[in-house]
Amino acid sequence: MEKIKVGVIGTGFIGPTHIEAIRRLGFVEVVGLAEHGQEVAEQKAVELGIPKAYGDYRDMLKDSDIQVVHNCTPNHLHFQINKEIIQAGKHVLSEKPLAMSSEESAELLKLAKEHQVVHGVNFNYRQFPIVKQLETMIRNGELGKVNLVHGSYLQDWLLFETDFNWRLAPEVGGKSRAVADIGSHWCDTVQYVTGKKIVEVFADLATVIPVRKKSTSQGSTFGGQKGQEEAYEDIPINTEDYASVLVRFEDGVKGLFTVSQVSAGRKNRLSFEIACSQNSAFWNQEEPEKLWIGYRDQPNQTLLADPALFNPEAKSSIHHPGGHNEGWPDALKNGLLNFYTFIREGKNPLSDKATFATFEDGHMSMCITDAILASHEQQKWMKVTVKQEYVHEIRGVYSSLSKLTF
Repeated sequence: MEKIKVGVIGTGFIGPTHIEAIRRLGFVEVVGLAEHGQEVAEQKAVELGIPKAYGDYRDMLKDSDIQVVHNCTPNHLHFQINKEIIQAGKHVLSEKPLAMSSEESAELLKLAKEHQVVHGVNFNYRQFPIVKQLETMIRNGELGKVNLVHGSYLQDWLLFETDFNWRLAPEVGGKSRAVADIGSHWCDTVQYVTGKKIVEVFADLATVIPVRKKSTSQGSTFGGQKGQEEAYEDIPINTEDYASVLVRFEDGVKGLFTVSQVSAGRKNRLSFEIACSQNSAFWNQEEPEKLWIGYRDQPNQTLLADPALFNPEAKSSIHHPGGHNEGWPDALKNGLLNFYTFIREGKNPLSDKATFATFEDGHMSMCITDAILASHEQQKWMKVTVKQEYVHEIRGVYSSLSKLTF
């Protein structure tokens, strides 16, 4: 079978990780790379071993050989580029956030449906094997009824006043930072695991470092800057370093989460605990192979990721024997495997159930972020408002239409 041919736009932190994950699939080939300017594009293409280089992504979209495009650009470029990818008739895998506002994400979802392209968003934490296992356990009632949910997503890469990155600028990163950047992952993962949508929020946000020092020589995201440069420019910061959010789910279940990018020692600690009527379950992304299961009347257990111990519905998500731990790059690969299998099998994005996060999930995420920002500003509970025609059940299916040929 001929390989699916792919183009990638953007080669910062996330672009090369997409390329690596795509190459692990076997039946997909990255044939093009787009950057800002031909010289940069050609340099990156040589470094990454990609045959075609485009100094303007629009030239890539004219390439009839390319069937799928990954949008790995900074946040403020997502909407326009995603829109043009769809209008070019190509399938699209976008980094999150899907756009800069819920109005933009709603438009992208509408366009994707009209053009019947396969559309995905890189919410990769739902793709960890042990997370898939937990989802099946909750869906099958093995832990009992969900009573409450709580957790956090903590990082330390912006702890020092000399830490600076494009995500700090609202015109580039968006009006929300910690919530949109990492809180969106927490919300998506928890909604996926529980099968419940977040419908109301009460938020408290804070900018812990209100003025940062921007160096004349900037490192990349998670670059580990230590403030050793001599020349700095003071930059006022008006996006949040921290947030705590009370949440209500659609069936009345309550919860809360905290996000922080200024928590020393926490490198990428997404964690959550789900308290059910029979057992509790806790997962931490920094120890991704472990699922803690709590009991009232017997010793607690730790389930290690092992295909021999997984439910049948979750076994396809784990690819190595027990003890051969799969982590963040493997979760990304799992998401892309589901996305490209959907394409290879000629499934219809309007009628077939997706096993990856779609633009609907991306739009839902934008609506939650909007509600969190409004809640903090008004200091009250805010409903998560989503236009009804764009809402889907977490495990629902689309209306039946004829199969899309690829």
